[in-house]
Amino acid sequence: MSDKESAPASRGARPAVHPAAPGPHTAAGQRTTADQRTGAVHPAGPLVAIGITCGIAWAAGFRSYMVELVGPASTFSWWGTFGAILLPGAIAGGLLGWAEALRRAGGRRGWRWLALAPLALAIAPLIMPGAVAALLTEGLGGGAIAVSLMGIGGGYALSRRGPLWARLVCGLVSAALAAALVLAGPGIAGARLAFTEPRGAWFAVLTASFIVVLALASSIPHRTARSGDHTTPDRTAPHRTTPDRTAQPR
Repeated sequence: MSDKESAPASRGARPAVHPAAPGPHTAAGQRTTADQRTGAVHPAGPLVAIGITCGIAWAAGFRSYMVELVGPASTFSWWGTFGAILLPGAIAGGLLGWAEALRRAGGRRGWRWLALAPLALAIAPLIMPGAVAALLTEGLGGGAIAVSLMGIGGGYALSRRGPLWARLVCGLVSAALAAALVLAGPGIAGARLAFTEPRGAWFAVLTASFIVVLALASSIPHRTARSGDHTTPDRTAPHRTTPDRTAQPR
């Protein structure tokens, strides 16, 4: 067949059209958009549960610090141990876990106030009957306040956010309070917790490590929030092609 005979057929033929990619208004496009949004939102429940668990573990472990200071005279009670120590640990851990969930989701207004979560460690013991009077007259309970301040200040110092001088001040104050807690061992218990003895060295490592862990967890609300997930178009999806009109005979 000659070129002249094939020309009319070429003019009358319609260009091949591939199936169009699912757009934002199609059902498939709506499902894809919904999946992307669901993947971009991080559920807070699991992270809050992890935070609560870590907070309880931290508070239960730090209770051994108090036992070492007091010695055999240390006692346990439902309110004093669970209500004033473990419960605030769970609250602080849960709030910091929530802060991590919000950070992964891009943050929201006022979410950085969760950096004050360690204050739960200081407020709960003061609710006990006579605790405020004992704090003002005998200084009892000041250690819990110092621990909270160390967590807040240390978290800000480790966050890499804010003015350098402010982070240095918070870091130095937190380090000074941490040193005071460590030195309280031999200062209160005497030779039993001397740093030259294995038990005293263990006590110093225990105290310092718990303070560092608290500061690291408290730095979560100061960290940079993640931006929304950005997805690139799927180039392997079917798409509409434009026929090459230059190749068609005229």
